[in-house]
Amino acid sequence: MSISTRRARERANTQERIIEAALHVLETEGAAALTIRRIANDVEYSAPVVYQHFANKDALILELVAHGHRLMLTQVLQASQEADVDRRMRCLASEYVRFAGEHPHLYQVMNDPTVDADERRRVAEPAIDALKELLTTWSAAHDVVLADLDEACETLWGTLYGIASLGHLSNVGNDRARRLAEQALHAILLGWRTDASEKRQQAPGSAM
Repeated sequence: MSISTRRARERANTQERIIEAALHVLETEGAAALTIRRIANDVEYSAPVVYQHFANKDALILELVAHGHRLMLTQVLQASQEADVDRRMRCLASEYVRFAGEHPHLYQVMNDPTVDADERRRVAEPAIDALKELLTTWSAAHDVVLADLDEACETLWGTLYGIASLGHLSNVGNDRARRLAEQALHAILLGWRTDASEKRQQAPGSAM
């Protein structure tokens, strides 16, 4: 192994340790406990070593946001193996809310408005693309033309975000929030199918 290869591997290992330590602090104590000094102490490095990998706390948090989206996407896709696309969509809704309930502090950081909006959008892009792909499959299966795929995706994402937030309330809870998410997604998709059916019936030359 060359010296440059070994150094690159060591750097990657160090960065992974920093991220794991930051994630542990975030998940167990919340974002307020997350500081460069705290992370340096936990991994037994000096603060300057941590700064070599992350310029500041904001950069570290952005990496946690990216990690959260990768983790959520992996778990949702693993659970969404249904052959029926409608069941797959409902499963996505349920798993999204379940993830928010199991990782409340990480989920909060993933949606924190203080994180740069463009950067948040960039690291969330793979998850958004996966939702668009599934929505495209659903629309093709039901002959539904979505005028604006981005807008449709944002409608679903916003709905799931709102219901996931309700799941943190003691009188709602995550289990009920998951059921509500499935019901809400079903209602939205049914509305789109009904609208598409009505437009086909109203189109010139359609059979009455």
